[in-house]
Amino acid sequence: MTPRTAAGRAGLAALRADPGGAVVALDYDGTLAPVVDRPADAVPAPGAVTALTALAGRVAVLALVTGRAADVVVALAGLDRVPGLLVLGQYGAQRWDGELSGDPPAAGLAAVRRLLPALLPAGARLEDKGLSLVVHARGLPDPQGVLDAVAPRLRALAAAHGLEVHPGRLVLEVRPPGADKRRALLSLCVPAPSAVLYVGDDVGDLPAFAAVAELRARGVPGIAVCSDSAEAPAALRAAADLVVAGPEGVVSLLRSLL
Repeated sequence: MTPRTAAGRAGLAALRADPGGAVVALDYDGTLAPVVDRPADAVPAPGAVTALTALAGRVAVLALVTGRAADVVVALAGLDRVPGLLVLGQYGAQRWDGELSGDPPAAGLAAVRRLLPALLPAGARLEDKGLSLVVHARGLPDPQGVLDAVAPRLRALAAAHGLEVHPGRLVLEVRPPGADKRRALLSLCVPAPSAVLYVGDDVGDLPAFAAVAELRARGVPGIAVCSDSAEAPAALRAAADLVVAGPEGVVSLLRSLL
């Protein structure tokens, strides 16, 4: 659990020196929970909730930053057992801290919701997250080929209604512009923490890694951690200060912090 970069080692040392002033934030799918065919089946890796519960009272902020609906993740993982946990859902558009609050749906989303099913090839699934729409191709014979084929039409439809399309692990997501994990993570770091640690597994976590770099430029020590897998993007792996072996490795990291 030794970071491979000097900045990462400094970030981890600062977190250990003053955990009570630190921010620890993690993604959910692929980070705390293994990626599965059906999102509703994604439960935390063994020991994940126990480790979070033990860590909760030792850091200033413990948070999940996820593209999922915040209340869905809380219910799915039983996270209401973790004292003081914050969950920023829908890339920060929702906040759960015992109660759910958040932004209204973007203008144009209702029209895309109505028109999108006609664009989907056979076998592709549409997940409606309330504030965004996700096209899933996992489980198809050629999932990436399916996404590549539908992407141009999906981007055109989204753009016509003021929305954006973002790729993920065998998914394409339609969501409002400006909704990303950089903004979400930075919102957790006011006032400036003693250190920040962020763990993610997909291209949607690259903006959070960028936020760690921004904070370091402001004098806040930080460490960016990649939860690795065969599907993890090379760009995320390359940008990470520390690479761990999937959700099991993330649990080991949390235990090492304890």
